[in-house]
Amino acid sequence: MEIEYKVNQPISVEQFVNLLKKTSLGERRPLENEATIQGMLENSNLIVTAWIKDQLVGVARSVTDFHYCCYLSDLAVDESVQSSGIGQYLILVTKEELSPGCKVILLSAPQAQKYYPKIGFEPHNSAWVLSNIEQLKMS
Repeated sequence: MEIEYKVNQPISVEQFVNLLKKTSLGERRPLENEATIQGMLENSNLIVTAWIKDQLVGVARSVTDFHYCCYLSDLAVDESVQSSGIGQYLILVTKEELSPGCKVILLSAPQAQKYYPKIGFEPHNSAWVLSNIEQLKMS
C-alpha cells in the first residue's frame, strides 16, 4: 500500500467528513454542521494529509504559530488502515513543518489516551477547556 503525504493540500468538507466518519473522532465532531467543518478547514494553518491513490485516509489538522506551539486539533486515520504508522507519520510531517523548538500540543480522544505515550508524547496535567461563554466567571 503506497501512501502519499501532502502538506496544505486543500480538502473538501465532504472528504473531511467522510474520513471522520471512519474514525472515533467522528462521534465528537459536528459532522452535520457544514459551516463549522468548513471553518475548521479554512482556519487551520497546517494540514497534513495521507492519501491512497485519490482516497483521503488520514489528516493531521493544526493551528500553529510555527515557532512556539502547534495545537494538533485533529489526528484522524481511517480505521481500515490504522496501526500501519500513518498517524505517526502525519505527526512527523507536521513536526517537520515547524521550527525545531516548537511544541506539538493536543487533547486526546478517550480511545487514544494510551496511543500518545507509546509514540513519545508526555502527559501534561494542566490543560483547561472553556466550551461555553456562560462558564466564564468574571470577577
